[in-house]
Amino acid sequence: MITMHRHSRVCVNVLWGQMSPCLYSDNLRIPTQTCSLRAFGSDSKGSGNNGSCPDTPDPPATEDGRKIAPLFGRRRPLSPLERVSRLLPEESLSPEIWQLRELKQEEIAERAEEQSPDDRGTQGSSREYGAPLPGERPMCFGEHVLAEYQRRRHEFRKMFQLSEGSSLQSSCGVIPHESIAGCPSGSVLHTSIGLPMLLRRPSLDEFTLYMRRGPAIAYPKDCSAMLMMMDTCEGDCVLESGTGTGAMTLFLSRAVGSKGRVLSVEVREDHHRRAVRNYQRWRASWSLRRGEEWPDNVHFHHADLQTAAPLLSGWGFNSMALDMLNPHLVLPTVIPHLHPGAVCAVYLANVTQIIDLLEGLRCLSLPVACDRIVEVQYRDWLLAPSFRKDGSFNSRRAPVVEDEEQDSMDDDKDIQTSPPFGSVPYIARPHPEQGSHTGVRHFSKSNNYYYFF
Repeated sequence: MITMHRHSRVCVNVLWGQMSPCLYSDNLRIPTQTCSLRAFGSDSKGSGNNGSCPDTPDPPATEDGRKIAPLFGRRRPLSPLERVSRLLPEESLSPEIWQLRELKQEEIAERAEEQSPDDRGTQGSSREYGAPLPGERPMCFGEHVLAEYQRRRHEFRKMFQLSEGSSLQSSCGVIPHESIAGCPSGSVLHTSIGLPMLLRRPSLDEFTLYMRRGPAIAYPKDCSAMLMMMDTCEGDCVLESGTGTGAMTLFLSRAVGSKGRVLSVEVREDHHRRAVRNYQRWRASWSLRRGEEWPDNVHFHHADLQTAAPLLSGWGFNSMALDMLNPHLVLPTVIPHLHPGAVCAVYLANVTQIIDLLEGLRCLSLPVACDRIVEVQYRDWLLAPSFRKDGSFNSRRAPVVEDEEQDSMDDDKDIQTSPPFGSVPYIARPHPEQGSHTGVRHFSKSNNYYYFF
């Protein structure tokens, strides 16, 4: 399975003085190389450097005596010759070195003159988006946003709620929330240090991974497996024991829809409060992003399900999801309220707990049958095109016979910078950071016989 997110049609810069070479087009291109940015003053004393580089000498002046600062306040990388020449006294430099410096400064001056000061002041703050698609809504204050930045081995992800007067602060820089509000989902904004940051709305599985939590959550891979086992559909009535942080609760709420109901029971009060708050945050964010209310179909209860027989009075469940330490202790209470032939999925972390569950079922003699015990595995992969040492793409080669060796050498000379489709080999390997593996137990209630282990 491959998950892809569409980016916005426009790339927006936050600070005009720290722009990055990014294309403003439908084919969004994030620059592959980003230089470290610093602010330098342009006066004769260099008072505007903010102390970032106090030992750096002023740039050479042109013939009219005007000092030239680097374009947009950016410090370009120096060549080895320039690095060595800066360590030597200016009197000892040869005329060739001074001529090289003058050529570099002339190039910078020409680039600076191509853009007027008025254009520089308005380019970063302009927000010229194309016509919105039907049903498209910009991000607004109050909803949750996921920020992403990834370059080589440095990966940053953070989910936060947009609020007035706040800002996104990270090691990648700062972005005010006012700059994010009003942008379509999938926009790329540049931080205060010039790094491109992708900002989009989180999906439900991403919200459950990055929301505030107390206990460990049921991961989306496990929730989806349990929903398939339980065959949960719209209009069902489902019992959940062990609310925890509320991850499984959100998936059940979406599965049963506005016509169904979910009864979620949690024995710990702090976990109960955390789950209710996460559920309310998701509903509020959903109403802002879609313009319609998320169905209020979950009934939270703080109780011990083992002694909560009066709470279940009058309820009949199409399926059950149990995420607790000793599920076999509550089965005598909940099984009488499960429809005949329905499914009870139990979420456990290790084989020891599975053995205790099976022993409890053997001693209790409940009318249930153990269908299967599965381990849910989810593996992320990294795929990237194969490059040569000089940075060019590798090409797929067919087996070469002796008569074709010369032709193959001629073909290598004609390799284009952008090879045609299907000619570049790829390297694939499992992602080094994998999610945890868990087991899911699947039981079915029988109406006519008892199943003994």
